[in-house]
Amino acid sequence: MKITYYGQSCFQVNIGGYKILFDPFITYNPLAQGIDVNSIEADYILISHAHQDHMADAEAIARNTGATIVAIWEIHAYYEKMGLKTHPMNIGGKWPFEFGTVILTPANHSSSFSDGTYGGLATGFIIENDEHTFYFAGDTALFSDMKSIGDAHKPAFAFLPVGDNFTMGVKEAMQAAKLLGTKKVIGMHFDTFPYIQINHEESLLLASFNEINLSLPKVGEVIEL
Repeated sequence: MKITYYGQSCFQVNIGGYKILFDPFITYNPLAQGIDVNSIEADYILISHAHQDHMADAEAIARNTGATIVAIWEIHAYYEKMGLKTHPMNIGGKWPFEFGTVILTPANHSSSFSDGTYGGLATGFIIENDEHTFYFAGDTALFSDMKSIGDAHKPAFAFLPVGDNFTMGVKEAMQAAKLLGTKKVIGMHFDTFPYIQINHEESLLLASFNEINLSLPKVGEVIEL
């Protein structure tokens, strides 16, 4: 599995040749100015919630690639009105796609579109197939139901926010990893803005102390798993 980081919470995950893009926010990310949005490939775009730092480039990439947007009902409806391909879901539901089954999970966070209208509940995703199971938490606080997610799905690794202030921080992400039963965490939602800048050295030391393998990727970095 090849994972490419495009900044904030945006990752492209290549699963069996299918390119799955999570939470595209590139154009307005000051740390991702070297990324050409028009070069990004996607077969599916998974959006966790309606805040602009998770969906600002979704329309452009979907039009450029013909990708299907997968999201909670309210986000689906927003993009369906634009004439884009969408697949609506809601929390607790699952659907088998070509690359694997997607399960929509809760996230403890707010969600609204840029004009302030309701964006549905914030969500996360579990991706399951014969080779891989992983968890993309979206923007969230630490919550105890992560243990149920771990018990039910046993993710090999998890994308977890670590920037604090708007989401959980590194300390809480380590607790989340323990609830999920995984030793591998890929950090996201950090450093983009002053509110969420973190100390990398201290974060990695804390992860090591908790016996968690924490990755804090650089924009444009490719991770092979």
